[in-house]
Amino acid sequence: MSARILVLGAGKSATVLIQYLQKKAAQYGWYIVVADGNLQLAENKWNNANNGHAIGFDIENATERIKHIQNADVVVSMLPAFLHILVAKDCVAQNKPLFTASYVDENMKALEAEIKSKNLLFLCEMGLDPGIDHMSAMELIHRIQNKGGVITGFKSHCGGLIAPESDNNPWHYKISWNPKNIILAGKAGAIFLEDGNIKEVNYASLFHNAPTIYFPELGKLSYYPNRNSLSYIDTYSLNGVTDFVRTTIRHAAFCSGWDAIIQLGLTDETTIKRNENDTVKSWFVQHLNHQNSQAVYTKMLENKLLAIQLQFIGLEEHTIIPLMHNSNAAILQWILESKWKLAETDKDMVVMMHEISYLLDNEIHQIQSSLVLKGKNNEQTAMATTVGLPLAMGVCAYLKGEIKLTGLHIPIHPSIYTPILKSLTEEGISFIEKAS
Repeated sequence: MSARILVLGAGKSATVLIQYLQKKAAQYGWYIVVADGNLQLAENKWNNANNGHAIGFDIENATERIKHIQNADVVVSMLPAFLHILVAKDCVAQNKPLFTASYVDENMKALEAEIKSKNLLFLCEMGLDPGIDHMSAMELIHRIQNKGGVITGFKSHCGGLIAPESDNNPWHYKISWNPKNIILAGKAGAIFLEDGNIKEVNYASLFHNAPTIYFPELGKLSYYPNRNSLSYIDTYSLNGVTDFVRTTIRHAAFCSGWDAIIQLGLTDETTIKRNENDTVKSWFVQHLNHQNSQAVYTKMLENKLLAIQLQFIGLEEHTIIPLMHNSNAAILQWILESKWKLAETDKDMVVMMHEISYLLDNEIHQIQSSLVLKGKNNEQTAMATTVGLPLAMGVCAYLKGEIKLTGLHIPIHPSIYTPILKSLTEEGISFIEKAS
């Protein structure tokens, strides 16, 4: 009997995953069911392929959810992260393996003992970041350690950007993933290890004077540190390093512009009183007056680039804001989803770099391992490719018997990352290394 794969969620990031699974299902005789709350969306993504079908149902309908999970051999969740736990609990109850691209959160950790006792595999963090970052880093770390190297410093940078040929706005950025996450990025500040000391940076300072790295193909890019890098020191078994940080890559202009957005308080999630005739300009003027920050804004406009950036997103336009958006953050997201929208022929770009320093034979060595991948268009994006492909490849490796682990895992074990990095290379996704 052929394996039956249930894919829950047919959003943007699922496009490439579904296409890859369709190809492999035809090869190995598997059957795929793609489910989404929007049946039309699921059917469009399925695109009348022969080796499965699309269905529509509300994922929060427990009866429907359990029925479809019962009928599956493998479950893939491409749902919003907060819904994974519903699926995870059902997969445990129905003895089904689960694959997802999202972080292992406390809810998932609470199921760890039961997952292990039932000899199930729950494989999480199988996307880009987290995902490819783990796999490529651990392959490099293990390779260095296997030849006797002692790692002293680790920096991992990743970002979704706009490809140079589609870069036509002063922010050098367009949206290729969840826009809410972009608006709220960095709110918790950051904590990481630098020169042997724990360093903390608060939200107000996170994007200010962002440091830079050099990509051979792209030149200088900037980055800001992610929320909590320290937890990954244990994950990567790198206790004893003096430097450890995971970061997000952006262009320098984006960082300086976003620093201004934060200083203006436009990412505040506090509910505000709204009128149905509010325009972007009236909301913004009222906000400046309420915060007593008109002088701050006027001063910002003296910076030519910043003035161009703020003008581009239209803070003084007379467009009426839909009443449903009732916080500065929600209004800003609504504005930017239009201003930073990918055009049909636009190409996005994923960039990643690991910087590792290590001691071998009493000498200090440095290695940079970098990836640059461009999308094809606004549907087959580099972001969707790098989130969807490793997850799909994980499912395939499991069904082919290449991954035999059970329990709750992320892809840091050689039996997971080895076949998937090989498959990614076959799809043209590979890293370039530079040693010194």
